[in-house]
Order: sequence, then C-alpha cells, then structure tokens
Amino acid sequence: MNRLLLVEDDEPLALGIEFTLKDEGYEVIRTSTVAKAKKIFEAEKIHLIILDVNLPDGNGYDLCKYIRSKSQVPIMFLTALDEEVNIVLGLEIGGDDYITKPFGVREFLSRIKVLIRRNYKDVSYGNKLRSGELIVDTSTASITKSGEEITLTAQEYKLLLIFMNKPMAIIKRNEILQQLIEGEEAFFDENTLSVYIKRIREKIEDNPREPQYIATQRGVGYMWSKDVVKE
Repeated sequence: MNRLLLVEDDEPLALGIEFTLKDEGYEVIRTSTVAKAKKIFEAEKIHLIILDVNLPDGNGYDLCKYIRSKSQVPIMFLTALDEEVNIVLGLEIGGDDYITKPFGVREFLSRIKVLIRRNYKDVSYGNKLRSGELIVDTSTASITKSGEEITLTAQEYKLLLIFMNKPMAIIKRNEILQQLIEGEEAFFDENTLSVYIKRIREKIEDNPREPQYIATQRGVGYMWSKDVVKE
C-alpha cells in the first residue's frame, strides 16, 4: 500500500483530503507543520508528499528543498497561490506537480496516480496481460482498451489483477475479499465488493448490464470469462 504524507494546516480541508485518499486505498499520514513533517519524513517510508505552501511554522518551498536534499520522493504542491511565478518556483525547486485550491477531486486523484505510476514502476513484473481488447501493463499499472486508457482506483486495479491472474475459473466472494484485504486494516464486505465490481464493469465493459469480462456466478462468486495471455 502506498503511504502518503499530507502537510496541510487547514484542518477541514485536510480531513476531506485524507478521507478521499483513504477511500482510494492509500495510507495517509497527516500533519500541519514543517517541523512535524520533517520528523515523519525521516522516520517513515513515504511514497508521495502532498504539500501546502503556507504553513504555521514556515513554508512548503523550504520544506521541499529540505526533502530534495535527501530524497527524490514525488512532491505535489497544494495551495491557493495560483500566480505563474509561484507555480514555476515550486517546480524549479523540485516539486513534481502543482494543483491550486479549489480543485476537482477526480483531477487530484488522477494526478496522484500518475505521479506514483511514474516514480514506482514495478520491474519485478515487466510484462503485459492481454484479454480481449483489454491490455494491462503491470510494469506501469496502466490499462487500455482498444488503445484508450482506462483509469482505475488503487483498489479497482488490485481487484482487476485478482481476476486476470485466474481467468476462466470461479472465484468465491470470500476468497476475493481475503486477497483484497491481505492483512490490511481495511473494511470490505460483500456489498462493498459488489460496488467495486460494478465500477470496474462500467469502465471496461461495452455494456455493463451484459458483462463479457467479469461474469457473475450466482450464489458462488465471479469469473473472468475471457482468456488472458501474458506477454
């Protein structure tokens, strides 16, 4: 699970961002000061930092410089400052992306996913899964169908791989849930699983009401109903 450090002193906003990120399957550590952010950065393994510019005990630019002197962890600036000079400064001192308040949740999550994908390519796989018109590149966590990119949340992607790694076989609901959780402190039940599968079908199926990829086996579970070729 990717661990994100959120440095934001606007508590209502920070709580909303934290909830959204956790709902996407990320682990979130939240703080509101430069001093605490430095301590967390030194003590924890962080995969991405979301950083406000104006903080009570300093500014995000200085914190970014400090982090860059020690690590290449991706940094996204999150601030109300939208003048071009501020955007350029944030990027020139080592920021990877810059989003201004207010922002759309979908765009925010998409940018985070791109930063993580770009910086943490899993070289242990190095292959593609092809099924019908669907191609999953596990080295970059990217999905395309008929050449068009499909965006999945972290949990949706994990669920997709569970199915594609066991094609043409019925997988029981409790087996799927166990693989999704894998010892993590996450809450899943059969209703939650149904929601995730509905979301995936809406993204990969030509007609979600008549699914050709994820078939329901009533009273038992689900089955990936197309062959999968590893390339």
